[in-house]
Amino acid sequence: MNQLKFSDYEWAMGEALKFAEAAGRKDEVPIGACLIDSQGKVVSGSGNEKESVNDPCGHAEIITLRKSAEILGDWRLEGCTLVVTLEPCLMCMGAMWQSRIKTLVFGAYDPKGGALSLGYDFHKDKRLNHTFDVIGGVKHYETSRLLSQFFRQKRGQYNFKKPN
Repeated sequence: MNQLKFSDYEWAMGEALKFAEAAGRKDEVPIGACLIDSQGKVVSGSGNEKESVNDPCGHAEIITLRKSAEILGDWRLEGCTLVVTLEPCLMCMGAMWQSRIKTLVFGAYDPKGGALSLGYDFHKDKRLNHTFDVIGGVKHYETSRLLSQFFRQKRGQYNFKKPN
């Protein structure tokens, strides 16, 4: 899988969406991630677990990077592609830099919390000891819709009353 085609990224995003949907069924924000090795195989994946384990670092990306490092027996995930349904936050981008991934692929953009949308492009900062490629907007419609439906349903569960 050295020369990836856009269809490869779409397939991988479909895998990440499965983890996101599973997280949503557990009442977690439906964000999913998976790590694809250089041969095009899924090493591991996860959905968010912030709520279920009360962990502010329980982001799908962090969990997937940790699991993958354990499975591969190396924290250096060189040659691997991390696929995530939502543009990563600063913490997750830092973890990707530390893990030495080759490529990040994400679905929906996050203008309020996404590191790239907020202007933090350190994935290409030559002052750091590692850079990686980023491809955004893969299956943007599907990934955005999943998040929108989740939050629409959440808002519907609250019975707001107008003050008299």
